[in-house]
Amino acid sequence: MERTAVTPVSWSVELGFDQGVLVSGHTRTLYCSGQTAMDADGKPRHDGDMAAQLALSLANLEAVLEEAGMTLSNLVRLNVYSTDVDLLFEHYGVLAGRLGAAGVAPATTMLGVTRLAVRGQLVELEGTAVA
Repeated sequence: MERTAVTPVSWSVELGFDQGVLVSGHTRTLYCSGQTAMDADGKPRHDGDMAAQLALSLANLEAVLEEAGMTLSNLVRLNVYSTDVDLLFEHYGVLAGRLGAAGVAPATTMLGVTRLAVRGQLVELEGTAVA
């Protein structure tokens, strides 16, 4: 797989994402459902703790990627939904640090929503990966 950043501006790169990602030569595409801070039994965790919810949501996304034989480095698209965008930005380093360590800057959209499907959840991560 070859990925090429399509970023006509520099400000997004400083925030850890590209405006677009051109992918060629891949053979598999994985569309991941939104991942939240749920444990393996489907119980919500870390009520009111954005940093912990973000970390667990990312771990759950990584588990889906791993099950498909992929890692964060295969992520080309990331949608981030939050019930409190200001609070999310205070803890965004949790996500940006893990993506940076994986050497990836996926095309990203962040949306503020009134609530997520499970009450008490503050953040949800939805991704597309290619290999």
